[in-house]
Amino acid sequence: MQSHLPDSRAAAAALDTHDPLAAFRARFYLPEGVIYLDGNSLGPLPLEAQRRLAQVIAAEWGDGLIRSWNAAGWIALPQRIGDKLARLLGAQPGEVVAGDSTSINLFKALAAALTLRPDRRVIVSERDNFPTDLYMAQGLIELLGGGYTLRLAAADEIADAIGADTAVVMLTHVNYRTGRMHDMAEVTQRAQACGALTIWDLAHSAGAVPVDLNGAQADFAVGCGYKYLNGGPGAPAFIFVAQRHQADFRQPLAGWMGHAHPFAFEPDYRPAPGIARALCGTPPVLSLAALECGVDIALEAPMAMVRAKSLALTDLFIAQVEPRCAAHGLRLVTPREPDRRGSQVCFAHPDAFPIMQALIARGVIGDFRAPDILRFGFAPLYLRYVDVWDAAHILAEVLELRTWDRPEFHRRGRVT
Repeated sequence: MQSHLPDSRAAAAALDTHDPLAAFRARFYLPEGVIYLDGNSLGPLPLEAQRRLAQVIAAEWGDGLIRSWNAAGWIALPQRIGDKLARLLGAQPGEVVAGDSTSINLFKALAAALTLRPDRRVIVSERDNFPTDLYMAQGLIELLGGGYTLRLAAADEIADAIGADTAVVMLTHVNYRTGRMHDMAEVTQRAQACGALTIWDLAHSAGAVPVDLNGAQADFAVGCGYKYLNGGPGAPAFIFVAQRHQADFRQPLAGWMGHAHPFAFEPDYRPAPGIARALCGTPPVLSLAALECGVDIALEAPMAMVRAKSLALTDLFIAQVEPRCAAHGLRLVTPREPDRRGSQVCFAHPDAFPIMQALIARGVIGDFRAPDILRFGFAPLYLRYVDVWDAAHILAEVLELRTWDRPEFHRRGRVT
């Protein structure tokens, strides 16, 4: 065990009393008896979102009706939240807009990027990238009639896969399955030196690890609002387009909200200036209102403190799990090196699915990723050191007593 880590549950609890982020826990609804280690899949409910949604529903929708598009500022929500997200992501005002899903935004960014590199026909990505990113690339290639290649490489081989034929490098900053984090600046520099553009998926980064899009000279980025940003199930996503690309940014989903004058109702499409051209359809007001509450909380927490606590929590979990669980077949797949680790810890085990179900039955909620990954997310704003200590010891008990090997824990639902 590393010397700076607590060596007892009491020591872990003592860390909580001096935690500068401790007060944020009271801002979330957290069910009694639950240790929630799945904020990297769905963040918990911010209490402010309950109040805000009630206000939007009763006063703005109920009393204001259609007048609220102007009176309550509904029409400005995508840009307003986008500018707030920009502060979290190392972007400038007017470079981020909120709306649609991560997959749809990735489709927009990838199509636009290919247009900007018309003489190149290769998209480079990681073989272990989140599947929807690969599916969207495959679908776009098919839609364009072929002629493009999706070149997949292992994480350590990405740099070698980028060449003079590469149009776009499309990567997830923090890998969903392993928690491994790419060096955004290094990969971007390599891509751009070869004349390629970059698209970064920040689904497992935004709100959890430091992101500096402008500092890395990133070209495009996308990400979701329902993980570490705590925007609610299916919350709107976001898209970043570097200012230097906006004048030439042409995305195929030319919906009316991306038009220069949506309410002129012109028959021909003219893209709006700036980031607004990345929009498509009508803003989902209720979802955006909930997302804004999560983003506001994230902006209050200094990212340096968030990152420091994230690494301390993940170090503690690894240090407590490995000595007791390695003998039971558990294998760490998340990098040990702090600068290569996101805010999650993943272990591989042949029986990962029933083990996770047994943990959930004990009140420790993580998730399973096929074929053999136990995944645990560490959200510093509401997780305590004592929670991590308890979760590690419950996992050890589940393995030592083989309580996971019951029929009910082997039954799979549609969502795993």
